[in-house]
Amino acid sequence: MVDVRPSPKAASRKFARAFAAFALFATPVVLVGSTPALAQPANAKATVDAAKIAGTVGEQGDGLLGLVTGSADAATTAAVNEINMGRRKLYASTAAKAGVTPEAAGEAAAQALVPKIPPGQYYKPLGGSWMKK
Repeated sequence: MVDVRPSPKAASRKFARAFAAFALFATPVVLVGSTPALAQPANAKATVDAAKIAGTVGEQGDGLLGLVTGSADAATTAAVNEINMGRRKLYASTAAKAGVTPEAAGEAAAQALVPKIPPGQYYKPLGGSWMKK
């Protein structure tokens, strides 16, 4: 059987292209504060921002929001789902322009977002568990 997975070097180049594409296409017009603005309706953003401060919601290494405690009230869950849907669309668009997968674009976005997470809020690296910054 032939292994058709990309080499680590090729995967690294793909990730670098996704990160560069995200920075080039998304950052100037999309990032406001620490999250993609086009992916955040104002009411959902307010709900999620409050949940981040409360420690209920955090950023994940795949570029999406997650529920730190595993569950949340209906309004918070709906807001997280709404923002994640917008982010998925943004990552798909960015990925198409860069010739990478939406997953790579999301991971590149997370790399840009994690340093901007305020102290006391949560993030979850790929393959890891929730950590308080």
